[in-house]
Amino acid sequence: MKIGIIGTGVFGLAIASILHKNGHDIVMWTTFEDEKNDLEKNRVRSNFNNYEIPSDIEFTNELEEVCIDKDIIFIAVPAQFVSSTCNKAKPYITDQHICIASKGIEESSSMFLPDIVKNIFNTNKIGVISGPSFAIDIINNVPIGLSLASYNPKTSDVIYKALENNLIKMFKTNDVIGTCLCGAVKNVLAISSGIISGLNYPISTQAMLITQALHDIEELIINLGGNPRTIVSFAGFGDIILTCTSEKSRNYSFGQMIGKGTSKDELNSYMERTTIEGLTALRSIHNIITDKNIDIPIIKLIYDIVYNNKDCKEIINFLTK
Repeated sequence: MKIGIIGTGVFGLAIASILHKNGHDIVMWTTFEDEKNDLEKNRVRSNFNNYEIPSDIEFTNELEEVCIDKDIIFIAVPAQFVSSTCNKAKPYITDQHICIASKGIEESSSMFLPDIVKNIFNTNKIGVISGPSFAIDIINNVPIGLSLASYNPKTSDVIYKALENNLIKMFKTNDVIGTCLCGAVKNVLAISSGIISGLNYPISTQAMLITQALHDIEELIINLGGNPRTIVSFAGFGDIILTCTSEKSRNYSFGQMIGKGTSKDELNSYMERTTIEGLTALRSIHNIITDKNIDIPIIKLIYDIVYNNKDCKEIINFLTK
């Protein structure tokens, strides 16, 4: 297949590595000319374990080149840039299948990414992949599990065929809402799990948090019209347990800093140089539950700790009350 990937971050490159192993033709887009030139010349991503990029993966700054005549277009830019990037790509979208690899919710609108993409491109050929899959593990060729959500069976089949191999196991679902919500909320829960670690509580207490939080997230999925069973999928429990227990997660590391009592100046410095998806997701999900008057205590507590200076030790009181 001919495949375009919008985004050259580490997860976009990880997806490209799967597709390359499966024998597909790949073009990747970045908005930055310097980045394009560096990737073409050096064929390495220094902040990605010096990953050596295959010589036949192409790079471009032109959205036309990454979209036209492609069988599938993967969207792998941060959630806050999905809307603006898709609007720029709109003239080049006809009947291509779209796979969203980005995770999160648009903060300004509190919309899920598939809804944004559907509105801009006026297509139902949209799928979402989500699951416990650190980019570094994908390029290291270990078994990975992914949920593949789509309302369109044909799109689901095409994306499945493109990605499936002996190391990539995928479960198909039509629960786009639950899959997207889990992909966003796991970063929020990772912050709270990191806080517990930073407070010097062991993984047993983190497991307590995760278990209690699953019930809250299941309730949120139901309230938003999703399938509660998605909480036990790769996109749900699988991704939550990975992100909430690993220091590879930037959200988890940020939570640890809060738990350890890191100063505001140090936290702000870390936020300036690090993408912490859980912060945007936290604001978006908090907006959703406030607007819809849904009582999700764990989300409200994390929001108050992060944004309203509530004592982070309250998370232990929450678990034990």
